[in-house]
Amino acid sequence: MASIKPFPALLPNPAQADRICELPYDVMSSEEARGMAAGNPLSFLHVSKPEIDLPPFTDPHDASVYARGAENFRRMIAEGHLRQHPRPGFFLYRQIMGSHRQLGLVAVASCAEYQQGIVKKHELTRPDKEDDRVRHMEALQAQTGPVFLTYPADDELDARLAARTKDEPMVDFTAKDAVRHTSWLMDDPKDVAWIEERFTHLPSLYIADGHHRSAAAARVADKMGHLGAAAWFLTVLFPHNQLQVLPYNRALKDLNGRSPAQLLAELDAVFVVKQAASPTPTPTRPHELALYLEGRWHQLGFRPKFAATEDPLEKLDVTLLQRHVLDPIFGIDNPRTSDRIAFIGGIRGTGELEKRVQSGEFACAFSMYPTRVEDLMAISDRGGLMPPKSTWFEPKLRDAMFCHMLG
Repeated sequence: MASIKPFPALLPNPAQADRICELPYDVMSSEEARGMAAGNPLSFLHVSKPEIDLPPFTDPHDASVYARGAENFRRMIAEGHLRQHPRPGFFLYRQIMGSHRQLGLVAVASCAEYQQGIVKKHELTRPDKEDDRVRHMEALQAQTGPVFLTYPADDELDARLAARTKDEPMVDFTAKDAVRHTSWLMDDPKDVAWIEERFTHLPSLYIADGHHRSAAAARVADKMGHLGAAAWFLTVLFPHNQLQVLPYNRALKDLNGRSPAQLLAELDAVFVVKQAASPTPTPTRPHELALYLEGRWHQLGFRPKFAATEDPLEKLDVTLLQRHVLDPIFGIDNPRTSDRIAFIGGIRGTGELEKRVQSGEFACAFSMYPTRVEDLMAISDRGGLMPPKSTWFEPKLRDAMFCHMLG
């Protein structure tokens, strides 16, 4: 049984939301954030990446950084740029990116249920990243970035939520990347009670993105005795059939002592290798990849024996590539720690892979087919852990659309 609750969200001033709300803190460097926030004192990056307001080369984990973030957060509240809703409610959050649209329910979920495995994860977390979010939450006494959860689509629930989007929205803006963000309030007691009860029929919720945020929230809950608002973490819940997953591509620094011809010869034992039919091929089905090497694309299809399993983890393309190519051929046994591999989100397109190989930064790159949400859920149900950087969800949730106050 999954528990969710309404909460009195801290919300952006609707007239300023397009200047306030920003991409998540972990999809950009400090240098990129500094450029994005330049000339905009309302940018939430002054809260989520406050090192941008300190001298360059300041350690992002220095105590002064968290203190500056808390100072900026309090200032934005005091000046009315962020305003707390007077009573608990659920909220709807719709995103439109090109022809894709998804509608999520904004709520708080149980930290205890995360620890019990009712809210299921599929990735390992790094202690240093957890520590960073713990310190950020404690300094602000708030959770400012939601955890992206998914659930098995429920036609009646999803239709009821969609019907409310005919009402006047609270916030509605289109960001610089052309993604439209719209929110609505749902605080009618009958609606709230019905939604809470409906979620109790779901045995599990699944983390799509935000493993470090949820792990950090659980640690803060432990410190605060799972009392009050700290016992819950901020989330947006989307039905699984509305999500858009893009590939998470791989780029390799070197060929591990092989010539390009030798590499292709070894890959022929794992794949059916063909010269790509198009100048910039995109894999169109599971077990199909593309390799960019020496200015040319090659189409790769895993030989059937390698994917002959019903285990959802073992048949993932990212698993197969790691087991049969990256480890034995490239010598990368631990992609989490190796500095010879980079992971490049599919939102950047295959052109980004070409550019980075042609620049000499990388020797070759693999364009992947996206992992399916159904596989993520199946692996989570088995208690499995997916390889690092298996999924890239788009569009990204915007920080500051909703904040959960802990104090």
